[in-house]
Amino acid sequence: MTLFPLVAIPLLGALLPGLLQRFPGATPARVAGLVTLAALGWLAMVARGLSPAAPRVESVSWIPALGLDLSLRLDGFSLLFVLLILGIGLLVIVYAAYYLGPDEPKERFFGYLLLFMGAMQGVVLSENLLLMVVFWELTGLASFLLIGFWPVSYTH
Repeated sequence: MTLFPLVAIPLLGALLPGLLQRFPGATPARVAGLVTLAALGWLAMVARGLSPAAPRVESVSWIPALGLDLSLRLDGFSLLFVLLILGIGLLVIVYAAYYLGPDEPKERFFGYLLLFMGAMQGVVLSENLLLMVVFWELTGLASFLLIGFWPVSYTH
């Protein structure tokens, strides 16, 4: 089992709430919840063989001429934070399913939320500084999109 799907599942899953809205029964909240549960299931399979003495590190060569690798690391501390990100994210999805009104663009909200969750997992699991900065910036972008979900209306 590789670590890369832990980041890829929420990031790619951010596209699903908008794409699957045409299917009956595929509400954006349900799709986002299933994506999060899939990431939790993958985490359970990956964490099963985790040893406190030997963290799990996986690398894929990105730009070999510069010695840049895409490296992820899972140890006890990052496992705790990935569980927090996915667990709290799932609670936010359940709450938002009932909180958002029927006329609000739920597909967009749940897509932003999954993007945010995937970016935060990337920050937590990054093994090198370059990858952490990329995911940090993606977290900032997703945070900006979530904060700007409801436009501010000025009344005079």
